[in-house]
Amino acid sequence: MTLANIKKSPLARLRSKLSSRKSESSAEEEEARSSTSSNRSSSLNVDELRTVFDYIDANSDGKISGTELQNCVSLLGGALSSREAEEVVKISDVDGDGLMDFKEFLKLMEGEDGSDEDRRKELREAFRMYVTEGEEFITAASLRRTLSRLGESCTVDACKVMIRGFDQNGDGVLSFDEFLLMMR
Repeated sequence: MTLANIKKSPLARLRSKLSSRKSESSAEEEEARSSTSSNRSSSLNVDELRTVFDYIDANSDGKISGTELQNCVSLLGGALSSREAEEVVKISDVDGDGLMDFKEFLKLMEGEDGSDEDRRKELREAFRMYVTEGEEFITAASLRRTLSRLGESCTVDACKVMIRGFDQNGDGVLSFDEFLLMMR
């Protein structure tokens, strides 16, 4: 594993895993690229988000349903009830068709309508996916387990190297604050 791979965002790692499902650029993607705010330091890469969107959109209809969202979260080891998944789609659905298209997905991922507090809560939930129950930090073993659920095989030693890249206090684990820095 190279240093470049270690510092990639989780979305970038997912994108590289799913590169075989890469779709052609469309006018919608170009419009999304041009409308994506460049002044947000946490702004996500539109190409990475397109790959994630395409992965969640299991039936490839260009829209994400509550069921597709729930299935994807479940596959990643998270828990999202069908009611919660439908609520996320409903909140994101600007055009009223009951589904989330790519532009709506981008707005959701960029957090344009959310506050910093909302973003922090979302990141806390993401952090919990990597943490062993009862712990308050990400260990090499818990990182390996989560990456394995995502279908990426990685040794504990490689996970230790990844953690070292963001471990500011040198304790060998990632606290929530260190995780926040990594997710920027």
